[in-house]
Parts: sequence; C-alpha cells; structure tokens
Amino acid sequence: MTEKEKMLSGQLYTASDAQLAEEHARAMRLCAELSKALTDGERERISRELLGKCGKNVCLGMGFYCDYGCNIEVGDNFYTNYGVCILDVCRVKIGDNCLIAPQVGIYAATHPLDRAKRTAFLEYGKPVTIGNDCWIGGHSVINPGVTLGDNVVVGSGSVVTKSFPSNVVIAGNPAKIIRYLDKDENK
Repeated sequence: MTEKEKMLSGQLYTASDAQLAEEHARAMRLCAELSKALTDGERERISRELLGKCGKNVCLGMGFYCDYGCNIEVGDNFYTNYGVCILDVCRVKIGDNCLIAPQVGIYAATHPLDRAKRTAFLEYGKPVTIGNDCWIGGHSVINPGVTLGDNVVVGSGSVVTKSFPSNVVIAGNPAKIIRYLDKDENK
C-alpha cells in the first residue's frame, strides 16, 4: 500500500511521504489563495478546486486551513467563518445547511499513544461525519472518529470526543447533551 492508501484507510502512515507532501503543498497554496480572494466568484472557484466534493452555495471564510482538502465533502449551503481548520487525513463529510463558527477545529488526524511510533512521526486518522442542519459554535473542537447526527448544535468552546445522535444541543469539555430539540423547533 502507498502511504496515501494507508492514510485514507486509517492505518499508520508517514506524512512526510513525497506524494502526500506534494498534495499538502497544493492545499496550502489553495488555502493561501482563498484567504487573498476578494470576490465571491474567486472564493467559489478556489473552494471547488480545494474540496473533494462541494455542494451549492459554499462559503469558506478567511483563514480556512486544511491538510489536503480533497478528503473534505460538504453539502449545499455550507458556511465557515474565520479561522476554521479541518485536518482531513481521512474523510470529513459535512451535510447540507451547516454553519461553522470562528476558530473551529475539525480533526480527523491523530497520533499513536505508543511513544516509539509517535516519535517516529507515524500518524493515522479516523473519519469525521457531521449531518445536515448542524451549527458548530466558535472555538469548538470535533475530535477524530466523531459522528454528529442531523440538527446538532455544538455550544461554543466545546470539545466533542464522542458521537451524538440527531436533534440535540451539546456543550462542554467533554461535550455532553444539554438539551433535546424537536424536529420542528425554530428557536
């Protein structure tokens, strides 16, 4: 297997691999271009080039960063505010009508607990999935392997370390359910 194949399948891999380094450099270039883009048309063009799958009406805010971009799938009506970072060493899938507040981190990347593997600069990833109609509050962190159902609201500053079902408000460190939402609730 190539290092990229290992990475995408969640196995230990070496991030300094030449192919991965080239793809990472491409993403860094596009993120830099995105931060300098002044028109909606430029931002949309760059977003579509950067992301693996991109729905309609997608807006990536200034200071958007990712590892590769090509492993990120976003649905329609997707918005990130300033300073959002998505570490997409494996798939990060985000549904329709999702809002991501400033300084949010969504991390599919992780490192082994074993010191020898970690200090050998081996890493691996776990996919992240965020459903439709979700709102992630500012300065929140979504950790590797997390799945959020539809209509999940994440309170500002939360650290999400496990998966949650649909129609809930979660908050805290670690995040926990603080409220259940009705499907038709408009508050």
